[in-house]
Amino acid sequence: MPVSQVTEVVRIRSKVLAEIARMAYEDCLERDIGSMMDTIVSEAGPRYRCCVHKEKAVLRQRINLTLSQPLHLTQEEAAAGALAGEIEDMPFIHVLPEACDQCPIDKFLVTDACRNCLAHNCINSCPKKAIMVVQNRAYIDKTRCVECGLCKKSCQYGAIIEISRPCERVCSVQAIIAGSDRKAVIDQDKCVECGACREACPFGAIGDRSLLVQVIQQIKTGKQVYAILAPAFAGHFGAKTKPGQMINAIRQLGFHEVKEVAYGADIVTIKEANEFLETVPEQRPFMTSSCCPAFVALVEKHFADMKDMVSSTVSPMLAIAQIIKNSNPEAVIVFIGPCIAKKSEARNHSDLVDFALTFEEIDAMLTGKGIELSTVAESEFQSAASTTGNAFACAGGVAKAVQAAVAGLDPEATVKAHSAEGLENCANALKLIRSGKMEVNFLEGMSCTGGCIGGPAGLANARVASKLVATFAKNSTVKSALNNRPAQSDSEQPGHWHR
Repeated sequence: MPVSQVTEVVRIRSKVLAEIARMAYEDCLERDIGSMMDTIVSEAGPRYRCCVHKEKAVLRQRINLTLSQPLHLTQEEAAAGALAGEIEDMPFIHVLPEACDQCPIDKFLVTDACRNCLAHNCINSCPKKAIMVVQNRAYIDKTRCVECGLCKKSCQYGAIIEISRPCERVCSVQAIIAGSDRKAVIDQDKCVECGACREACPFGAIGDRSLLVQVIQQIKTGKQVYAILAPAFAGHFGAKTKPGQMINAIRQLGFHEVKEVAYGADIVTIKEANEFLETVPEQRPFMTSSCCPAFVALVEKHFADMKDMVSSTVSPMLAIAQIIKNSNPEAVIVFIGPCIAKKSEARNHSDLVDFALTFEEIDAMLTGKGIELSTVAESEFQSAASTTGNAFACAGGVAKAVQAAVAGLDPEATVKAHSAEGLENCANALKLIRSGKMEVNFLEGMSCTGGCIGGPAGLANARVASKLVATFAKNSTVKSALNNRPAQSDSEQPGHWHR
């Protein structure tokens, strides 16, 4: 796995995925799934929990989540369900109760830096009289504290610090709270399934459920399974891996054909440019991009008054899927990218996209089938998409593509664009636009820092991946989406190009 920094959490997750993929390919999943309890966890270690029994309890839940089965089932029951194509109706981002460490939730803490100064600003600032001096230092009575933070702000020594759970700290929409048992709980009414919490939890207690086995079963039944590959693929499998090698490796996994989502990005560029010209500013003051499902969910769940500003054009994933379905209605379509939120988008548009896998999962499938990327034959590969379409993977790529397309369609029109990367920055941009403090008429919203290349299920550092994708995009023979218009029969299908 060409990851820039591989933690133990990543290693365990990858090992579970690869072992399950291997067993699924070798037709021994239901028979041998129980052996993972002894091969991945053993008395000899390594040990991350208090005892081997706890390790096995966590692993059991991780395996079931990987199989998209209820967490309470036995491994054999979960394997049988996955092989039968069953999929539990539960969120894609999920807390593993056995793995959650019940992190301390006392938000404000007095450190050894406290000098018991004469000013006692902390005591004087507390509206609930929750602070007193005990053993020559300030002490916070948690039964009275309302966590207002005034004590921290008033301390001139900085002796009072604010502590939050790693998962809570990274959640820009405050979707994670501590339950009555102090274990993390995800509020699905707020969650946008961006996956940031999964990466932040140092205990590996938050995971994303996988449909890897179900995809392998579709392939093994002889169906025509298409892989649609996100533009970010050029940056996530190592600088030495050529695009042609990656395409050939995916075909060796049993996929019928491999198509580029970047071609769908070219379609989206033209559609969004036309939508912009038709609706801004006559029908609405500004428009946002719609390609990032986590950003769209952010608007719908947290900025409902602005949801009409989101482009009605489908995402590149859905655009290329529609083209494939038009030519082959029986096709089984599998999206492959660094994004977890795409799994929920595929679920919501199951008429077009059957499954969504991450780069982590496709890497596990390669490992499970014994395919080493460096040994895969390289074939000549030339992207069917434009430079601007391939650049969709990078932050700012969508805005630049739409600006260029609008200029080509109507030189008199002006696109005042702003690109926001990271959910917090996206939310701040929406607030500024709402209050009139930011004058833009097109907002590109990307939930991940760096854009799609910074997705939580990627395999490389975002900065490194960005350079590789930019080079790949630059080498595209088609430079603009305007020069890469799909055939009329492909693009003008009524009712399919709107979310």
